[in-house]
This record gives sequence, C-alpha cells and structure tokens, in this order.
Amino acid sequence: MINLQKQQLRKKVKVLKATFSFEQKNVKSDNIFRQMEHDLAFLKAKVVFAYWSMPDEVNTHAFIKKYSATKTILLPVVAGDNLLLRKFNRMDQMKEEGKYGILEPQGDEFTDFHLIDYIIVPGVAFDKYNNRMGRGKAYYDKLLKDLKAKKVGVCFDFQFFDNVPIDQYDIGMDTVIIDK
Repeated sequence: MINLQKQQLRKKVKVLKATFSFEQKNVKSDNIFRQMEHDLAFLKAKVVFAYWSMPDEVNTHAFIKKYSATKTILLPVVAGDNLLLRKFNRMDQMKEEGKYGILEPQGDEFTDFHLIDYIIVPGVAFDKYNNRMGRGKAYYDKLLKDLKAKKVGVCFDFQFFDNVPIDQYDIGMDTVIIDK
C-alpha cells in the first residue's frame, strides 16, 4: 500500500516539475539557498554534505561553487546500492560517472562522518512533519541513518505536501526549506 502511494506521488511530482522551465527552477533554487544562508547552523558549519543536482532538482551548482572556497563540501557518489562521500575541490575534478550521468568528484572517499556539520538533502517530496520521500532506491536513507548532523531537506513549493507516505526505513529531516 505504501509503495503504491509513493509511486503515485512520484508520478504527480514528475508532472508538476515538467510545468516549470529550467530557468524558473533556478530562480526557485536561488530563493531556497538565500534562506539557507540565514540558518545559523549553516553559517557555523565547516563540513557540509550537499549533492550535485540533476536538472529536475533544486539546483545546487552555484551554491556549491560559492561555498567550496570557505567550507569543506562533500558530495555523494553512487557505489552499487550505497552512497560514498567525496570532497568537492574544483570543477575540473568532476567527472560524469554511473548510470545516472551525474557529475561526481574524483579522489579519496571521505569517512570521517562525525566531522559533518550540515546536510543538504534532495527529495521527490517532503511534508510539514519533515518527512522525506526519495526516488525509491533508499541511497540517502541508508547513509543518513548514521549521521548526526543537521539534516535539511530542500524542495520546490510544489514538492511540499501536508503528508507524504513513509515507512520505517525513511529518515526524517530536521527541517525543510521550500522556495517562497
């Protein structure tokens, strides 16, 4: 039942995403990150686990480039059924890898999870109870369950609902930032 509800919500959000241009999503993304820049936990953070966005997600590219000069930015790398973390250094050290065609940082795996201060998490949908529904592979849930840092979901306003279907494996957020 939950899986069917998740599948239906993923389809609904996919249709909604298609109604906005890449440029419109970039404006919305900028609004989200302007809000984040006022979060005291982010301002104090030294090590930030973010993500390199796909075209249909909240766009993180400019934000990562901006803050990589003053913070350690970690990005996920898909390795089988799991995510590994690597440090973002420069654009020329990013390569398109894996089945998703996402640019990924090259270099050594980051394993000092206790050093992570702040986590920026993508999702298909979030709700007012800080629940997150992902794409269905549980990549993030497997990694997030062991991390103690502040978990911040980011999404467009049309990805935010009163309730999203969750199960015992879904990891909640500490807060969710939506574009306003």
